[in-house]
Amino acid sequence: MAHPIDLHVGRRLRARRRLLNLTQEKLASAVDIRFQQIQKYESGANRISASRLWTLARALDVSVGYFFEGLNGAEASTETAMNGAAGFAEAPSSDLLDDKETISLVRYYYQLNDEPRKRLLDLAKAMSGED
Repeated sequence: MAHPIDLHVGRRLRARRRLLNLTQEKLASAVDIRFQQIQKYESGANRISASRLWTLARALDVSVGYFFEGLNGAEASTETAMNGAAGFAEAPSSDLLDDKETISLVRYYYQLNDEPRKRLLDLAKAMSGED
């Protein structure tokens, strides 16, 4: 059974890869591994070593810390203490970046210039009923 932190890191890896519109094959090639290994990392089936995490971070143009964003310090539960990850619990996650539609929306949003981007954000806020 995959550890919650390995699952979180795998989800962050998948989200960043999709945001950059990279296939598993392209990312694997960039870090000199097979795409099946990327699949295992993303599913949390295999843990990512420190050196591999550093290489993946460079290939995805993020800091190593990116993969741990969304984790917060917390008192260890019995289950996490038994699994050796005392002191960390996963923050609530909506898995929004797992949705291909969300990734496309974000990608196109950042292709806009500042003014249209601001207007689109204002429109989305108005439509949602948020002030």
